[in-house]
Amino acid sequence: MKIVRSILLAGTALGLAACGADDVASPGEGTLVVVTPAPAPTTPAPTPTPTPPAPGVGNPADDCPTGTGRLGTINIGGDATQQLRICQISGTLTGNIVIEDIPGVIYSLGGTVRVGRDIGADGNDPNGSAATLTIDPGVVIFGSSGADALVINRGSQIFAEGTPTSPVIFTSRANVEGTSGVDSIGQWGGLVILGRAPQAVCLAAGATPGSVDCENEIEGVAGALYGGDLPADSSGRLQYVQVRYPGFEVTQGNELNGISLGGVGSGTFFQNVQVHNSSDDGIEWFGGRINSAFLVLTGIDDDSLDVDEGFKGAAQFVLVAQRQNGGDHIIEGDSDGNENLAPRTNFVLSNVTFLGGGPSVDTAILFRGSMDATLANAIVTSPAACLDIDGDFTLDPADAMLDENGPPVFSSVFFDCSAAVVADGNEAGVQALLDADANNESDGTAALVDNLFPGATEQAVTAADPTGIDSSFVAADYIGAFEDANDRWFDGWTCGVGGGTACETPPVPAASVVSSGS
Repeated sequence: MKIVRSILLAGTALGLAACGADDVASPGEGTLVVVTPAPAPTTPAPTPTPTPPAPGVGNPADDCPTGTGRLGTINIGGDATQQLRICQISGTLTGNIVIEDIPGVIYSLGGTVRVGRDIGADGNDPNGSAATLTIDPGVVIFGSSGADALVINRGSQIFAEGTPTSPVIFTSRANVEGTSGVDSIGQWGGLVILGRAPQAVCLAAGATPGSVDCENEIEGVAGALYGGDLPADSSGRLQYVQVRYPGFEVTQGNELNGISLGGVGSGTFFQNVQVHNSSDDGIEWFGGRINSAFLVLTGIDDDSLDVDEGFKGAAQFVLVAQRQNGGDHIIEGDSDGNENLAPRTNFVLSNVTFLGGGPSVDTAILFRGSMDATLANAIVTSPAACLDIDGDFTLDPADAMLDENGPPVFSSVFFDCSAAVVADGNEAGVQALLDADANNESDGTAALVDNLFPGATEQAVTAADPTGIDSSFVAADYIGAFEDANDRWFDGWTCGVGGGTACETPPVPAASVVSSGS
């Protein structure tokens, strides 16, 4: 009130001075000034705390899932700003284990990791314990040396199921760090899956091949057994899986392959699988009864596909591409070198494209050891010979007195090699097998598009009906792994094929890519 009253008085005085002695200011005249009290001081709002970036590439996760070991970080491609937390898997895994795709996390193998304990061929080993390993799409697992391998024991299962755009990737530490080259091989162990399906090589003297008493020890892993009498045994499911830079020689002649399948049964699902730059075989089947489809073998240093010990199975849609500076046979098949061994290996293939590598490669296809085989709808190119069949019993099984499937069958195959067959004394008989089908071309000149897809020459070959060759096959009225240049079933989940991501490119777990915003 005092402030307002003084202002009014001042205004009145100013009015009187202006009007003179006889003038009286009318009510309302003058200037009224209202002073608003100053607001009370307020406390400044606190500065917001910055939200930390989500884990991902460049921001490693702080911790690891339960059951894994928290190690340091790894630089993706050697870039110190692109790091992931290493979570190590080691020892023997029991129960139900899930390896999740977690932002900021990459997994490593600590030595030979075993899933479950062998339950025995009859399932009654008192020390056995079945386990299940599930690996989420997009997970990357690496090994640092030849001592690092993943082994699925008899009775246990692996479910490694990626997607067409987020495969499960097994690779080497060098690949993650960006130091793998086009000729890098054998940078970690490999994947070993063991089952209880029949096979033909028995450890125990007097055991009957293919029976529950016939089991064998897998190459490269001491004490790991396979075999039994369950043809439909299931070791789980693999789909959209890459295995890069595996293979390791434990001792001379005792090696880990990219993927070793010992006594694996037909209940196992095995499709959309790639093995790249293995120092030993790409995939080797030791007995068993598993079928497969959509296989990609690239840069393998030994045999890309190896079947033996009484394996019986079929494979459709297979691409093999050898590299220029390495490779042995594209297929090596036998029954363990014993001409009278039973069960007899029988490998049935349709819709395959086999691309030979440099001048040092061996014969593209070698069948021996009294095995049966069917090759249909095939394109084979090589600087070496296309086909070698060794052993009288392989060429004419009747000589071996085994009630099996007869000599190897070739139907709608297209050969473009330095020679159709190896000249080693039985070439006339081998050539007769090729000439038995009028749709075989044993001396062709390939016209492949992009050195991958069938050109006009290959498309002119009349295809055999795959569904009449094996019950697991689907219809495909063309030869080779692809119908044409639009048939790109390898896109997304493979590396180094058809202009896709190079295998030398460091892989990054799917969740880490998403969370990093890249």
